Amino acid sequence: MRNVALITRRELRGYFATPLAYIFIVIFLVLAGALTFFVGGLLQRGQADLQPFFTFHPWLYLFLVPALSMRLWAEERRTGTIELFLTLPITMAEAVVAKFLAAWIFTAIALALTFPLWITVNVLGNPDNGVILASYVGSLLMAGAFLAVGSMISATTKNQVIAFVVTTAVLFVFALAGSNVVLEAFRGWAPAVVVDIVSGFGFLTHFQAIARGVIDLRDAIFFGSTIVVALFANALIVDLEKAD
Repeated sequence: MRNVALITRRELRGYFATPLAYIFIVIFLVLAGALTFFVGGLLQRGQADLQPFFTFHPWLYLFLVPALSMRLWAEERRTGTIELFLTLPITMAEAVVAKFLAAWIFTAIALALTFPLWITVNVLGNPDNGVILASYVGSLLMAGAFLAVGSMISATTKNQVIAFVVTTAVLFVFALAGSNVVLEAFRGWAPAVVVDIVSGFGFLTHFQAIARGVIDLRDAIFFGSTIVVALFANALIVDLEKAD
C-alpha cells in the first residue's frame, strides 16, 4: 500500500502541474450547473432535491471521463516513458491501481466541488440529505467504473484520440445496456436469460437505483466488480506490451 500511495500522490500532483486539471474541473462544474439549472429546471421544479443534478451525471462522465482516462497509459506508451515507469521497484498491479486511484481521486475532487448545490437546496427547502448522499456515492462509484474501463482501453493504444473515441463508444453502450431501447432489440429474438444479462450491464440502471436513495449491495457489487475486472485486464494488457 505504501508504493500505491506514493505513486498515487505522484500522479495526482502531475494532474495539477498542468492546466488540464483546472480546465477539466471548470468544464465539469460549468456543465453540471448549466444542465441542472437551465435544462433540469432545479428552481422551477419547486422541489428541494438534487434529482436534476444527478440525472445528467452519466452523460457528463460519458465525455469528460474519457478525456481524463485517455492519457493514463496512451501518453506513457507514446512518449516511451512507460518502460522507465515500470522499472520502478513496484509491481504491475501497484502501478495500475495507483494510476487509477489518482484519476478517481481527481474526479472525486471535481465532484466534491459541487457542494454549493447541496447547500442551495438545503437553504431553499428541507431535502432528504440521505438520498443526496447516496446519489453522490453512486455517482462516484459510476465514475470509478467509467475510469477503470477508460484506463483499460488507454493501455491498448499509443494514440490518445483513439483512446478517447473508443472509450466514449464503449461507455455509451454500457450506459444504455439496461434501457428499454436496447432491451427491445434483444427481446424479439434472444432468450430471457440473455435479456437479463444485457440488462444487468446497464450502468445507468444501477446508478438510478442508487440515486433513489437506497445503496443496494448488488449495485455496489456491480460497480466494484467492473472496476476490478477492468483493472485486471488493464494490468494484463500493460504486461503484454512490456513483454513485447
